[in-house]
Amino acid sequence: MTHAGKTVTQFLTALNNEDMAAARALLTSDFKFVGVLGSRDGADVYIEDMGRMKMKYTVHKIFEEGDDVCVLCDYIMGNKTVFGCSWYQLREGKLSSLRVVFDPRPLL
Repeated sequence: MTHAGKTVTQFLTALNNEDMAAARALLTSDFKFVGVLGSRDGADVYIEDMGRMKMKYTVHKIFEEGDDVCVLCDYIMGNKTVFGCSWYQLREGKLSSLRVVFDPRPLL
């Protein structure tokens, strides 16, 4: 696994452990999140939301190409689990953006 893949793995482990400080340390300040239910600008806003949601991840497969990392995983939100895809982009060794795709119908 390359540096980019290891960084994403560290990030997901930190989120699963609810270690928001460790997760935040892996993000650029201008981190951008785009998902099917909304978007967030800024690492602090994103981490604050993740701390409230307490979402967990079960990783099935990681694909890497340079500073792009694609993760196929289950997103576990309370008693709901949905399969999806996360596309992380890194800049200077930190996560700078995340785009997420999944079917949101089980959550609505």
